Amino acid sequence: MADPFENNMNTRANIMYFIEHFLEMAQKDGHVDYVRMIQRDIIRVVDAVAPDDGSGAANVKVVRRVLQGLQSKSFLQTQTVTEINEVLKERETSNMDVVMSSPVNSTNPGLGDMPPSQTIPKPGGTPRPARLDKKQIEQRIEEDRERHKRLRESIWAVPTEPDDAEMWKMWEETSDLGDDDLLMAREEEEERMSCITDSCGHRRDEAARERQRQRERERARARNGVENGRHGQ
Repeated sequence: MADPFENNMNTRANIMYFIEHFLEMAQKDGHVDYVRMIQRDIIRVVDAVAPDDGSGAANVKVVRRVLQGLQSKSFLQTQTVTEINEVLKERETSNMDVVMSSPVNSTNPGLGDMPPSQTIPKPGGTPRPARLDKKQIEQRIEEDRERHKRLRESIWAVPTEPDDAEMWKMWEETSDLGDDDLLMAREEEEERMSCITDSCGHRRDEAARERQRQRERERARARNGVENGRHGQ
């Protein structure tokens, strides 16, 4: 389409939602030029989705919701979003004034009996906002329902990660191995072996015999050292 903003208000609202997802994908893939273009033309987009003539009054909430999302994801500055929200608030107020001043909503009972020439707005006056027809309203409800369904599904979706993702996460967060870590590991091993030997009688006896053999080996090495010293003299 040459100009997507020439479509009806429902399509324009969908374009507003699309922009948020489009910027996420563009940033993820490194296409920052698209992000800059949206930042530059965001006011023009808002004017097209929620025009100041009141025809896009139903899209004001959509615009605010998307702007809040773009701000939270750092695509738009807080000041920019605040200024746009002020403009949207003025448009809502002016649109409400037009609706309340129409003969249908007027508190003057005599206006309903006045001829059309006196109740129809004169040329150059404030135009009445265009209303959505029944088909567009039903389409809007169905699109909102489908959008909320996808949002709930995305919230509960579990990201697919490799089996060793948790291991690599711990690997990255763990500090380098030092002498203190080795000393602690050695102490833990000795404590664990002590618990094992104390919990079983035959292992306790085997550990005692192993200590006895260790002492005998040390005595043998000491005697060999003394004898070698004598032969050397």
